[in-house]
Amino acid sequence: MATIAVDEPVGMPEADQAFRIETHGIDHIPLSERWATPRNVGGMWAGASVQVEYFIYGAILMTFGFSFAQAVSVIVIGNLSYFLLGLCSLQAKQTGTTVFAINRASYGPNGNRLIAFFNWLTQIGFEVEGLILIVGAALVLDIKAGFAPGDSAKVIFVLVAVLIQGLLPFLGHATIVKTLRTLVIPFVVLFAVLLGFAVRHATVHGVAHGAGWKTYFAGLAFTIALSGLGWTECGNDYTRYCKPDASSRSIIGWIFLGTAVPEILVMTLGAVVGTFLATVGTNANAFLPFVHQSAIPAWFVVVFLIFSIVQLFAINSLDLYSSGVTLQALGVPVKRYVAVVIDSLLCLGVTMVAIFNTSFSTYLKDFVDVVIVWIAPWAAIFLVDWVMRRYRYVPEELLRTDKGSLYYRNGGVFWPAIIAQVVGMFAAISGLSATFHLPQWLNEVTYTTSPSGFGADFSVFMGMGVGALVYLVLAWKGVRTQADEQDRRLAEATAG
Repeated sequence: MATIAVDEPVGMPEADQAFRIETHGIDHIPLSERWATPRNVGGMWAGASVQVEYFIYGAILMTFGFSFAQAVSVIVIGNLSYFLLGLCSLQAKQTGTTVFAINRASYGPNGNRLIAFFNWLTQIGFEVEGLILIVGAALVLDIKAGFAPGDSAKVIFVLVAVLIQGLLPFLGHATIVKTLRTLVIPFVVLFAVLLGFAVRHATVHGVAHGAGWKTYFAGLAFTIALSGLGWTECGNDYTRYCKPDASSRSIIGWIFLGTAVPEILVMTLGAVVGTFLATVGTNANAFLPFVHQSAIPAWFVVVFLIFSIVQLFAINSLDLYSSGVTLQALGVPVKRYVAVVIDSLLCLGVTMVAIFNTSFSTYLKDFVDVVIVWIAPWAAIFLVDWVMRRYRYVPEELLRTDKGSLYYRNGGVFWPAIIAQVVGMFAAISGLSATFHLPQWLNEVTYTTSPSGFGADFSVFMGMGVGALVYLVLAWKGVRTQADEQDRRLAEATAG
């Protein structure tokens, strides 16, 4: 990880400088302002990956009933999904705009609003997840200081956390990139020290037989959704400052190096701790088990939680930034930084409800189920559409929502994409092993593996596979015809 540079690139445009308010929203980034390199992008993602959320995810995996070896294999295989994030980050270097502006080509400007709305809710959900952990860490620090925090303390901590978390995304892209890259080294050190304390108490052979294949697939779906697949809808928001000639292989390689590699290590560390501190994965406050334990020194717990709070604010900035530009893609006529304020206020209300009514692990598992259902078919449709367009779009047409737009289609909707999305979502639900009970007609594949309705989880694979196949069949002729028109316009623009 030490090979990832943390220096600020020279020649950064005034519209996107660290610790100044970024003026761009979903508008096209001019070539003169494309300062980022694949290495910069990888460094940012490394800062988003060497972090405490993935440590907790690893601990939660141990509550599935896995042996340690099973958990590690789930972690490794699940994090291979970061190749999907790499692929879903390649479109912006040519278009210079955000994911849900690019997505207008696949679904039409009006059809895109539905998918953008799903993503907006998803980003809000991830922001709430981060806030729950921030408040949980603050409550534990309060206990460590000798206080007995009650409900009033929770309310105060939520209010303060919401006020602080909006700062980085309010400033924008360059500030987020610089902050996240700076946090990589401190957390590499912290996790290395934590490993030193934890490894002496780990019981990696504590489960003799481990879980069955049905549970294995449930854990795999959980891991994929919270790793590469769960970030695919954000990728292009952070590569749009790369130049068009940036190497696609380098972008994929640096993103994979900055995400999958550290997350495998951090989640494995979480699984190690989960072998002797199992309640990290089940407690309403994931950090509370660190109060009454002897394996990890109290002084280190305090240092670790303070740094974790700082970093969780930085991680939440990614979600708030993407939710802000997604709100613009929905058609809400606000500046990007105003959208951040709107989303922060919404997070305040949702976090207040969540912090008093559910445990972190329950919230997370329910949330993951919802995310998988829409994002699995969407990611497949988005990539299949890009391939059929010969890996390019007409950038200026992506920002148009009027009837004269190249991508307007029928009433602003490309119905093959909508149909493929709906069918793919139904396929994902049919193979979903949810934490809540679903009727058999909606959950037929899972019921086939277990009459109780809690069988194997094939939701990710079915959602992606069915969504891609249906879209390919329904959209092939129309998209290829449009791709020819794209090529003609791009050739005219180049000649001009």
